[in-house]
Amino acid sequence: MARVSLFSLTFATLLSFVGAQRAASTEWDAAYVKAEAAIANLSLSEKVILTTGVSGNPLYSTLFMPIRTIGEGYFSSSCTGNIASIGNISFPGICLQDSALGVKSTQGNSAFPAGITVAATWNRTLMYLRGVAMGEEFRGKGVNVQLGPYMNLMRLPASGRAWEGFGADPYLSGEGAYQSVLGIQSRGVQAVAKHFINNEQERSRASSSSNVDDRTEHELYLHPFLRSMQANVAAVMCSYINNSYACENNATLNGYLKGELGFRGWVMSDWYATHSTADAANHGLDVTMPGDVLPGSGISWFGETLAIAVDVGTVNQSRVDDMATRILAAWYLLGQDQDYPTPNLGSGGPDVQGDHASLIRTIDAAGTVLLKNDKGVLPLTAPRSIAVIGNGAGSNPSGPNACADRSCDDGVLGMGWGSGTANYPYLIAPIDAITNRSQTTNTTVVPSLSDSDLNAAATAGTGTDVALVFITADSGEFGYIVEWTDGDRNNLNAWHNGDDLVQKVASVNNNTIVIVNTVGPIIVDAWIDHPNVTGLIWSGLPGQEAGNGLIDVLWGDYNPSGRLPYTIAKNQSDYPAQVNFNISLTTLQIPYSEGLFIDYRHFDQANIEPRYEFGFGLSYTTFDYSGISVSGSVTSGSNYNATAVGASLDASLHESAVSVTFTLQNNGTVAGHEIPQLYVTFPSSLNEPPYVLKGFDSVFLVPGQFEQVTFNLSPYDLSYWNVETQMWEVSSAGEIGVTIGASSRDHRLFGQITLQ
Repeated sequence: MARVSLFSLTFATLLSFVGAQRAASTEWDAAYVKAEAAIANLSLSEKVILTTGVSGNPLYSTLFMPIRTIGEGYFSSSCTGNIASIGNISFPGICLQDSALGVKSTQGNSAFPAGITVAATWNRTLMYLRGVAMGEEFRGKGVNVQLGPYMNLMRLPASGRAWEGFGADPYLSGEGAYQSVLGIQSRGVQAVAKHFINNEQERSRASSSSNVDDRTEHELYLHPFLRSMQANVAAVMCSYINNSYACENNATLNGYLKGELGFRGWVMSDWYATHSTADAANHGLDVTMPGDVLPGSGISWFGETLAIAVDVGTVNQSRVDDMATRILAAWYLLGQDQDYPTPNLGSGGPDVQGDHASLIRTIDAAGTVLLKNDKGVLPLTAPRSIAVIGNGAGSNPSGPNACADRSCDDGVLGMGWGSGTANYPYLIAPIDAITNRSQTTNTTVVPSLSDSDLNAAATAGTGTDVALVFITADSGEFGYIVEWTDGDRNNLNAWHNGDDLVQKVASVNNNTIVIVNTVGPIIVDAWIDHPNVTGLIWSGLPGQEAGNGLIDVLWGDYNPSGRLPYTIAKNQSDYPAQVNFNISLTTLQIPYSEGLFIDYRHFDQANIEPRYEFGFGLSYTTFDYSGISVSGSVTSGSNYNATAVGASLDASLHESAVSVTFTLQNNGTVAGHEIPQLYVTFPSSLNEPPYVLKGFDSVFLVPGQFEQVTFNLSPYDLSYWNVETQMWEVSSAGEIGVTIGASSRDHRLFGQITLQ
């Protein structure tokens, strides 16, 4: 296997080299000392500079600057957002830039796999290394703040931007968020946890209210943000959610975020998500972005308006001091006051790709999920002929960056669309990678790259040893209309009548393998049981190395170890929640009535059989699980203040209380990774989901090799949120079960946790 050495790093090994990267709370303390000293030298006019984005719009500058001196040196770069410089404290300003998968709107950058693909690796090492590589590129371009990672959950399988994040489970998403923040910030770049909170659909995102009960909020949607706090994330972006605007919601910003989670960085608004001055400032917003109320208006909710609010007494001076201090503290925390490069995103800027293509290809292979492999048809050996069918195997004839912010679905789908994208330096199409690889085995490649010409597809598939059929499903940010889709997907079907394409090819070729590039689940039941559909590969959103990562799995250079970060249902109606496409003249109310039961939690609780369950994926080898032992205990009925569970406020609540150990062996014939998963079963009286993910690892084993694997569980892992006491609590109602297995439904070993 080509890149095995990178993958063989287990989580225990990972901790040894990322531990030094994690900023301790004492480093925050030191950063605050510096920030407070700097703030003491600023006037009110200068302090509000730090709270107010600068769009660089000439009208904004002309109207705003005469009112008060607002600092020196506006940015003239193409940063997504800017904070202006302040000369008397040698503060050069801050450049903020999208996106969560690479530096946006520039050249000489990499297009990394999307968050949903790195989540499918279930590999913390790769999550971290992707963050490191992105941090290197943002720093190389002189960007202070990367506007990512995205960590809203895939509550809705059709959610437009869920592909930017890490899937449908809070624990898996939390690990993706934690490792990404650690990696990005290890290179001195500020990471941004977004979008806080409950930004789970794109439709009506600025005119809807997400109505979530307190327990669900704590146990599901807050968890990835908690993990970001524990990685000392520098900034948080609040969302557009309406009713009580997310960027002026006291309960979420001051209560959850700065109170319970112990967040010490700064809160920025999403672009134009600020709606007030005093309410926003007093309720927890620190920076308004991009600065003006409306594009080019020259008027801001903060800036001079905030200074006037202090003058008239609606905002306390101490609050403005806190806002400004938080921004500077994050700047000092990441060492950006020392030799940080200036923004250079233009065409003459530096090439920052380094050797990141190799890492991207590795993540692509590791994030590829093998879902069906009848009769061991994969990996391919030396077929005489291969048909490559479908538009998703080819290239966009106008180039990979032809559509603004990737707002089209033409050729291989490497990412969704919107502000969460980046330019491709190149995009390896599967047809090209397959053709190049086939030359080494004298295999004839027969292409048909049209989705609509079914007769041509059938002709290409007839008589070939294997037919590879590529289908896609796309989505992205609201406001970009792509093939009648505005953000969230209209349904969970393959685009371009992909079902018809598969069925047509399967009717003429008895070895039809389907490759899916998609933003999330699609329904495959129209063809998955067809006897001629022998294979199904879930290729996610792989970024620039799409074709190369795929051929590594197809030909067995990499033994697939990807696992689904969400559930694939048999019917769309099997999911507990759907996108609300209603139109309201006021605020669209979106009740999260499913509560704790999203994705696999719902399927388990309602006893619905999925087509492919959360955590599922096949390998070219087999693994044996044996010898479970559970040691340690937790105290029955013990409870913990919410603030104690927050970022580094009481580390003991996140240290191991229970250890679960078992033996994992590769009893097959091929070296590869297994992804063991730990699920907890709480007492039934708590009305928790039947199984809740609380641990996973990626373990590399050669044939015959075995290894002891240990998962550690903290008191927090074993607690539920008691809404009456407003505390985390260990149940006193019964025992806690532990299940070790290969997916949310493939249970191999069972144990029980002792409650004292």
